[in-house]
Amino acid sequence: MSDDETFAAAYREHYWAVSRYVARRLDGRTSEVEEVVAEVFTVAWRRRSELPRAPLPWLYGVARNCLANAVRGYGRRRRLVDRLGHHETAHGRQIVDSPDAESPGDWVHDALARLTPADQEVLRLTAWEELGVDEVAVVLGCGSRAAAMRLHRARRRLRVEIDRMCGPGGPSAAETLAAPARRHVSTKEHGHG
Repeated sequence: MSDDETFAAAYREHYWAVSRYVARRLDGRTSEVEEVVAEVFTVAWRRRSELPRAPLPWLYGVARNCLANAVRGYGRRRRLVDRLGHHETAHGRQIVDSPDAESPGDWVHDALARLTPADQEVLRLTAWEELGVDEVAVVLGCGSRAAAMRLHRARRRLRVEIDRMCGPGGPSAAETLAAPARRHVSTKEHGHG
């Protein structure tokens, strides 16, 4: 198969997986999702001769870099808007969540948000993207042993955060670590990222 055919096959097979990966990480900024996904596949096209046999983890690694660029760009735009006097929080103060706005399992995402971005990413790769340690290593650009250690440490830190939030009578570690995956599956069923 030629490099062009290899790229076309990877694009057809993995476009939606990459889109979901990006959408989950751009939480609330859906207008940027297509732009980042397009950048991912532009990089993949330029480097199509380097596409591995199982390209999805490699594509996630490219997406991770493209997301970092997008987040930096978002930060620059936000600082510019702040300097111009149109601070987003001033406009957002009029919006109040209803009492039932919290959905089941939100505490897992609250605990996850308390972790470092690196810990969040390794947990998301295993729970949301359903990658194994070897594939996580490809995405993160490290060895399998390092990826396994990062995952182990991130899970331990997540347990600490959940214990802090929920107390000793809170959910078990098994429930905690399975909850993001369950949420991921339910969003797939409804056709969301």
